[in-house]
Amino acid sequence: MAEKVLVCVAWPYANGPLHLGHIAGAYLPADIFARYHRLKGNQVLMVSGSDSHGTPITVQADREGVPPRVLFERYHRIFLETWQKYGISFDLFTHTDTENHHRVAQDMFLRLLERGYLFKQTQRQFYSEVSRRFLPDRYIEGTCPICGYERARGDQCERCGTLLEATQLINPRSRIDGSVPVLRETEHYFLNLPAFTEPLLAYLRDKGYWRPNVLTFTLNYIRQGLQPRPITRDLDWGIPVPLEGFEGKVLYVWFEAVIGYLSATIEWAALSGNPEAWKDWWYDPEAKIVYFIGKDNIPFHTIIWPAQLMGTERLYEEDPSKRLTLPYDVPANEFLNLEGDKFSTSRNWAVWALDAAERYAVDAIRYYLTAIMPETQDAEFRWVDFIRHNNEELLSIWGNLVHRVLTFAARHFDGEVPMPGLMEPRDAELLARIDVSFETVGHLIEGCRFRQALETVMGLAAEVNRYLNEREPWKEIQKDRTRAGTTIYVALRAIDSLKVMFAPFLPFSSQRVHEMLGYEGDLVGRLMVRPVAEQTREHLALTYEADPSIRWAPSQLRPGQRLREIRPLFEKIDEKRAEEERARLGQPIA
Repeated sequence: MAEKVLVCVAWPYANGPLHLGHIAGAYLPADIFARYHRLKGNQVLMVSGSDSHGTPITVQADREGVPPRVLFERYHRIFLETWQKYGISFDLFTHTDTENHHRVAQDMFLRLLERGYLFKQTQRQFYSEVSRRFLPDRYIEGTCPICGYERARGDQCERCGTLLEATQLINPRSRIDGSVPVLRETEHYFLNLPAFTEPLLAYLRDKGYWRPNVLTFTLNYIRQGLQPRPITRDLDWGIPVPLEGFEGKVLYVWFEAVIGYLSATIEWAALSGNPEAWKDWWYDPEAKIVYFIGKDNIPFHTIIWPAQLMGTERLYEEDPSKRLTLPYDVPANEFLNLEGDKFSTSRNWAVWALDAAERYAVDAIRYYLTAIMPETQDAEFRWVDFIRHNNEELLSIWGNLVHRVLTFAARHFDGEVPMPGLMEPRDAELLARIDVSFETVGHLIEGCRFRQALETVMGLAAEVNRYLNEREPWKEIQKDRTRAGTTIYVALRAIDSLKVMFAPFLPFSSQRVHEMLGYEGDLVGRLMVRPVAEQTREHLALTYEADPSIRWAPSQLRPGQRLREIRPLFEKIDEKRAEEERARLGQPIA
């Protein structure tokens, strides 16, 4: 029976372009996972959107001297282009400044208030006497009280990952004017997080399948003692608090952004013509909702968001027995570093996603990022290593296999899949091994072990190359045409199966193999940007359409099928380009 799988992906702040650290951290693993489950025939939905609110947006807008909406819409469009370029198959990529998201976030706030999980409290917050304004979270910078990092933000330390209140920082300073701020009283709503301590621990008891780093971090965080978290802020940009007397205050971005997973699913259902379809995932306890994020977002997705869901219990649902579905898994990745240092947008120590896609094949980038994916520990992107993976693995093993077999069939068998003769044990053994590998590779992808899954598929490609070298069809064809035809038939069947196994990782080149083998159908799918009209304004969203005719199953390639034009899958990259790429790092942006 088909599973219901909802793939929720971290909402990127729309305050700058995306780099390959972002792609490797959350978006590529989510896409691999979603593409695989679609091939399996499961009921899959993959959602996310641009995070349009909060101080990351307003700080950058202030710096550029533009309104926040102008800033985030610019980068939202860039994000849409990036997903299309990289084939990141969002069924819906929207943003948090839609009327729909405002409504859902405000309704969840009111539901939590109604059920007694929110309370008002006066707190002291930093205020700039120079700029004459309150300075919420990222408007403050100082020294982390936990690890001593001197540029910790007022909401979280980037180095150690600790969630902070700005008042905890040592030597705080305003990021707007550099002044030393003063403390003034202001009233806000808080989420009573301690009330969820026992329910959260109970929820986590059967999560032994989570990545150890995620589960350990989460349990340690809870055992240290949960504290109430403010969920409103003194800002003029964001989702207004829906209560009288709280004019000029908005919902804290960490509270409302995670609600986007729910609101995006609701938006997708409305766009699909079945407004209740979102409940297939959010009110089915058997549905698997999986969250792909970076490790800096772990507490928001394993503690705070589950608490919000528990506290809300249900929304837009009359059946009192129904409960909102809690996260099934949160396979948070560690960080990807670059040439011995952290990715840094401010220092331009980054490989920008769109820029890289102009110079290199996207599947070559996807391949390398998967091969080094920081699944359980930080990983390192090195240009020398990228070129080596392209030339020695992607090109020499997989690309060479496809090209040598298809060109041989085209030259010696009139461009058709040859009719095999009697299968010998070695032939049957190779095909059987590849056939059973669908289950092996699928199990690895389901467990979010993408590196190992890709390594397994590439290992199978290497095995087919060894088979060809053993059989030597270029010699067989001179003595026994039928035997040579059997060898090439076996190799083509193997390639046909490997094409499907590679498809979640390498959709574009897999589609080319699919076409060269003479098939119709689309392994990549169609990503489309569409305008979405609401009552007061319109926004752009990305949607996806998959081809349901292609399945995660062994090849059924038939003798006599016509092959199409054969072209090389990949190109060799000159090793000298590694030094050229390193020279770009840290250079001022023109």
